[in-house]
Amino acid sequence: MQTAESQSALGCSVLVLNKYYMPLRIITVKRAFAMLCKQLAEVIACEEGQFYNYDFHSWRDVSQVRHSFEPNAHDWISTVNFEIAVPRIVRLLFYDRMPRIDVKFNRRNIFARDANKCQYCGRKFSPSELSLDHVVPRSMGGDASWENLVCACTKCNSKKGGRTPKQAKMKLIKPPAKPKRSPTVRLHMNHEKYRSWKQFLDSAYWSVELT
Repeated sequence: MQTAESQSALGCSVLVLNKYYMPLRIITVKRAFAMLCKQLAEVIACEEGQFYNYDFHSWRDVSQVRHSFEPNAHDWISTVNFEIAVPRIVRLLFYDRMPRIDVKFNRRNIFARDANKCQYCGRKFSPSELSLDHVVPRSMGGDASWENLVCACTKCNSKKGGRTPKQAKMKLIKPPAKPKRSPTVRLHMNHEKYRSWKQFLDSAYWSVELT
């Protein structure tokens, strides 16, 4: 039976690098451990400003020490025989592919781009309280694109109806546009636990799509 701590840890995210240390995607903790156990990847850990490589077994041993001396510095998975820290970064041990530059067009990335805020009233909502609004309604020829879809709360979406913002006398807080980088990365980077990702996502790597 999983502990509450383990269940919380399973909700974390793990950054995947290819063989050449270039970021590829963000995956679940379960997927990361499956790759480690199958020897398809290794852990990249930041320690005092330096990065170190660990296979599954050495990471498990290191975790035992860290659990004793710095338990609050990690998220933990509990097994019958040991505690193991959730890795923040894993690196593939084989050639995967070069990262794609284009940002995937999907609901998750639109919500992330708009930071879960209604683009009419500016208030932040949970994803379940938001919908996607066509700025130019489909009945008027509006398409499903980065430039024509925005997050809208139920109240504003109902008020706007099948009209353009101008017709409804409403104003967008900012013009919708295609992001230059994956918007989900920005959401993760705002969290302290993912600060070790920064070195791999800086400068030239900011154009990489992470899905």
